[in-house]
Amino acid sequence: MKNIKKIALLLLFVSGSLFIACTADSDNLTGNAELGGLLNIKKDALTYVVGNGLTKAYDNQITIFQGNEKVVKIDIYKSFTTTKMVAGAMVEVTSNEILLKTISPPAIAQTETVSYSTNYNELIAGLIVDGLPVTPSDTSLKIGDYFTLVYKSTLNSGLVHENFKKTKLSVGTRFAGTYKVIQSLYWRINTPRPDILWVGQTRNVESVDATTYRFLEFAGPFGPPTDNTHYFTVDSNDVVRTPVTYNGVAQILNSLPVINCEETPSSMTNACSFAGPQNTIVRDDVSGKDRIYRSYGYLNTTGSREFYEVLEKVVE
Repeated sequence: MKNIKKIALLLLFVSGSLFIACTADSDNLTGNAELGGLLNIKKDALTYVVGNGLTKAYDNQITIFQGNEKVVKIDIYKSFTTTKMVAGAMVEVTSNEILLKTISPPAIAQTETVSYSTNYNELIAGLIVDGLPVTPSDTSLKIGDYFTLVYKSTLNSGLVHENFKKTKLSVGTRFAGTYKVIQSLYWRINTPRPDILWVGQTRNVESVDATTYRFLEFAGPFGPPTDNTHYFTVDSNDVVRTPVTYNGVAQILNSLPVINCEETPSSMTNACSFAGPQNTIVRDDVSGKDRIYRSYGYLNTTGSREFYEVLEKVVE
C-alpha cells in the first residue's frame, strides 16, 4: 500500500509539472500573438556600392507577425553617419533622422511579408550632417560611411513600436576583391615576350576610397619578394587609370617609375595600342564577374616594360 501511495504521489507531481510547463509555453505564444506588431527585417546589413548609380535600387523585406492588434503602417526613418577629425582624433558625426518612406501592409494574414527598395537619391534627400547636406555625388563618400534605417510600426490601437533590428547600409566599392588573370601580355623594350605569362594567377584589390584601389604586391608578372603594391583609380565612366603619382608621391614598380597611356604615351607604344579594351571596366550585373582591363608599366634605363592584363573578379 505504501508503494502504491508513493507511485500515485510521484505521478501527481510529474503531471503537475508538465501542466505548469505547458501552461507557461502556451502563455508565451499566446502573449506574442495577442500583442502583434512583431517585425522581422530580412537584411540588417547592406553594402551601398559607390559607382553603381544614384538610382540603383537596394531591396529589403519585412515580415510582419500580426496578432489581435494589427500593424497598420511601418515608417522607415533614415540617418547618415560619417567621420571627421576633431582635436587630432577621428570621430563619428551623424545627421538628422527623418522619414524615408511609409509602408501600409494589407493586414490580412497572420504572417505577411512586404518588400521595399530605396536608392541614393532617396537616402540623401533632406539629410544634414555637420551643418551641410549629404553630398549629391556618391564618389565623395568615404569608405566606412553608412546610412541607418530604423523601423517604427503603428498598431491599430495607436501604439507605436520602434523595432530593435535596424538596417545598416555601409558604403563600399564594387571592384574590391580577388581577381583571376584571364589574359596577359608583356613587352620588354618594345619586344613581345610570349614566354612570360601570368594567366591563371590571382590578384587582390582593396578599396582605399570611393574611386581609388590598392593593387597588392604585383605589377604584371612581377611580385614577391619585391613588393609591387600600387594604386589605380576608376572614375564614374568606368575609366581605369594607373597614375604616375599617388597622393603626391611617385609610384614605383620594381624600383622604377610607373608609366601609363595618358601621362607617358611615348613609353607605352605597345600595350596602349593593343586591339583589346583599354583601361576600362566591363561590368557583369548577372554573375558579378566584373572585368578590369589595364595597360601600364615602368620605365627602366634600358627601355620600357609594358603590361596588358585582364582581370576577372572571383565570385564565391
